[in-house]
Amino acid sequence: MNILLIDDDAELASLLKEFLSREGFTVFAEHEGYLGLERALGADVDLVVLDVMLPGLDGFEILRRLRARSKVPVLMLTARGEDVDRIIGLDLGADDYLAKPFNPKELAARIRAILRRYEPANPPAQGRVQAAGIVLDPGTREVTAGGRRIELTTFEFDILEMLMRSAGKVLSRDSLMENFYNRKATPFDRSIDMHISHLRRKLDNGEDLIKTIRGVGYQFCTPDETPTK
Repeated sequence: MNILLIDDDAELASLLKEFLSREGFTVFAEHEGYLGLERALGADVDLVVLDVMLPGLDGFEILRRLRARSKVPVLMLTARGEDVDRIIGLDLGADDYLAKPFNPKELAARIRAILRRYEPANPPAQGRVQAAGIVLDPGTREVTAGGRRIELTTFEFDILEMLMRSAGKVLSRDSLMENFYNRKATPFDRSIDMHISHLRRKLDNGEDLIKTIRGVGYQFCTPDETPTK
């Protein structure tokens, strides 16, 4: 797998490149925003590790432009304690984030967790599922709502499929985090919540279909169902 690291800290980039290479990845590095965006749009990039603070274009603008043209997975690097950076990054379409300073082993683990979500289903995926006017087809990875095709990221598709196949049941944030990120949810980790928020915006009646069960998790509801308390 080819990893593109966009970070203006050349020393850190060199250390990460050496570590991730030992972990079996091929790593390229760019230290300036415009060059990083150009490289990220290349066909040879499987995942982008993107810092927020960059010369030229900052990480948020790179992500905004990248998402307009590509679905390549992105892991954002943010300053520790800067919750707003994490929220903005996820809202712009980042798959996950990691606060600096971090353990390189955790970075490698998060990269693998993201990449697993983008691997083709094997064995073949289950048949399509339909509920409340939403049709989800794992074979083509297409979703329609009321006959209208909905463009979803890989994470959004997988979360929606998990919710729809468990329609009427409450899925905890911990179970969702462990399934998609291989880690437990923390009170300040908003990754799943942001992906759910994106799903709601993209789906017709999204707020009615995906209910928040306070203190527990989320539930996909058909119109004639009442959310579990």
